[in-house]
Amino acid sequence: MAASSESILDHIPLFAKELLAGGLAGGFAKTVVAPLERLKILFQTRRTEFRSAGLSGSVRRIAKTEGLLGFYRGNGASVARIIPYAGLHFMSYEEYRRLIMQAFPNVWKGPTLDLMAGSLSGGTAVLFTYPLDLIRTKLAYQIVSPTKLNVSGMVNNEQVYRGIRDCLSKTYKEGGIRGLYRGVAPTLFGIFPYAGLKFYFYEEMKRRVPEDYKKSIMAKLTCGSVAGLLGQTFTYPLEVVRRQMQVTCFIWSAGNYRWILSNMIQS
Repeated sequence: MAASSESILDHIPLFAKELLAGGLAGGFAKTVVAPLERLKILFQTRRTEFRSAGLSGSVRRIAKTEGLLGFYRGNGASVARIIPYAGLHFMSYEEYRRLIMQAFPNVWKGPTLDLMAGSLSGGTAVLFTYPLDLIRTKLAYQIVSPTKLNVSGMVNNEQVYRGIRDCLSKTYKEGGIRGLYRGVAPTLFGIFPYAGLKFYFYEEMKRRVPEDYKKSIMAKLTCGSVAGLLGQTFTYPLEVVRRQMQVTCFIWSAGNYRWILSNMIQS
């Protein structure tokens, strides 16, 4: 039986293995941090309601209004997105890396290669999975007890979505394909440096790990965590802009970007 499983795995293409491994790892990680991700989205989009309450007050409010499952609101869309996103990101990173090395064997080496491949793979993954990120934000933005939903799906004049399919359908009806990609511009502006820096920092730290520890899971986990933290810190303002755009229904222009940024700075 073991031999049969090994022979099946041997026949699976490398890119498919990379896609599956990256997707499963991403889905597991997102589920573990889902409560913190929900709180982060609420702090980014409902600042006047949640900033004064603080972290502990916000936790109590969600628990009282929505119960334990409230901390996982939108996690289904997050996992549905992160599996193809992480898979595509990881797989396309390796592919872009190979292509760049083949096209420029004597030029693109070391950190520059990691930065370029990481940026391109991040942009590719975003373009393919962005609508699910939008749906995840809209679902997480909602603070409502199911008993307060009226027949039309409205609470306090805010549209309430009953799930992934309902949110996807209503968002498409409101704005078509453009509606499903609202906020994609700051996402791409952020993901190119974020993904590039993340892979750059990761590869740089991995090169400095002593030879005896290079295969250690803890060493890889530490390098990945620090790389993600540094990349996220540098690009966080663009993430706030993206989240606010995703939950706002009016048409965006350059003036609207400036309006959001000025409000962020003032607050």
